[in-house]
Amino acid sequence: MVTAIAEKRQQSVLASAQMIAADKRYKILQTSMKRHQNQGDALIEILHRAQELFGYLDTPQLKFVAKGLKIPPSRVFGVATFYHFFQLKPKGRHTCVVCMGTACYVKGADKVLAGIEEQSGIKAGETTSNNQVSVLTARCIGACGIAPAVVYDGAVTPRQGIENARKHIKEWMSNGS
Repeated sequence: MVTAIAEKRQQSVLASAQMIAADKRYKILQTSMKRHQNQGDALIEILHRAQELFGYLDTPQLKFVAKGLKIPPSRVFGVATFYHFFQLKPKGRHTCVVCMGTACYVKGADKVLAGIEEQSGIKAGETTSNNQVSVLTARCIGACGIAPAVVYDGAVTPRQGIENARKHIKEWMSNGS
């Protein structure tokens, strides 16, 4: 029984090593770690670089960083899950961020978000199964004068209502672009 578990783990490690060897992004990430002399205090910078290269951070990447910086995987996972900037799942092709700051909330951001969630079929923090749309929330985007504000693919859109937000999501989901 113990031998079977050890063999299975060894096969898993071998498969991971082959995947890493075949992906040039890991070599670039390794070079970034070397540039920082594989110091653990460069963890956040290295995680930013990994997310830049891969689009998000998953378990093999986090373990690779932990090994390269010679720090416990728990520390790497802790930092990656603590900071809101890091994505642990792939984002959709389109990103919709609803501001939930006080001014936006008072002017109906919660209702706009509910309409977006209903139209997309997902909750805030999730991505549609076809990876078309990610719905996110922000505590405040600093656009209180144009509340409620929604950011569609990086473009801040003022005074969003339920229907125009739903229309935007519907377009993204229907034409696949």
